[in-house]
Amino acid sequence: MPDPTAAMLVIGDEILSGRTRDSNMHHLAGELTRVGIDLQEVRVVPDRHERIRAAVTALSAGHDHLFTSGGIGPTHDDITADAVAEAMGASIGVRADARALLEAHYAKSDQVLNEARLRMARIPQGAELIDNPVSAAPGFTLGNVHVMAGVPAIFQAMVASVLPRLTGGTPVISRTLRVERPEGDVAGPLGETAAAYPDLSFGSYPFIRNGVFGTNLVVRGQDADRLAGGVAALARALPEAVEE
Repeated sequence: MPDPTAAMLVIGDEILSGRTRDSNMHHLAGELTRVGIDLQEVRVVPDRHERIRAAVTALSAGHDHLFTSGGIGPTHDDITADAVAEAMGASIGVRADARALLEAHYAKSDQVLNEARLRMARIPQGAELIDNPVSAAPGFTLGNVHVMAGVPAIFQAMVASVLPRLTGGTPVISRTLRVERPEGDVAGPLGETAAAYPDLSFGSYPFIRNGVFGTNLVVRGQDADRLAGGVAALARALPEAVEE
């Protein structure tokens, strides 16, 4: 049985403008790989309702899980919750349990739960809250869509909260060989080894170090014995390769 699949939707003008560097995709990819969920697609869209809604509709239909990042804060451009609710056919409004979390959080710091902050308690009907131990404002899961904050520390905490709920598959493991030869020199032996082990994934990633061209060769798979066999075959084909 194949592993569950996933997509990620990164939301925010600040990502597309280059003002903010996204690190959430890298974190999510590693965590999903660890639990055996295959991240197959990542999209970035601006803070525009129709663009978010359309992407949620397409990606949630095409994958077992969709993870979103960004657009659930207190400002006017935080519109992810509304767009997801529309895409999934759900109504949305301030929910009592989400409001209670925010009230308790702001009371501890003598801050007011004003109208702007109350926006973060707007949750689609039927959604399950995602815990936020950093700043209290929850994310939510609606159907197969997991809606999370864009701030990396909060996003990571929410991912940790969501993953135990999900059924994963067989984790992918990887091993890396480094060879100080250009990618074009190793393409032949790499291709031949990949053809002999079609159940494994072989990738090549060139680098320049101290003026020397080299290539990292990464072998990935779900069976440790087959992976060991593929790595050994690649090492025989490229005897100067060193395992990282």
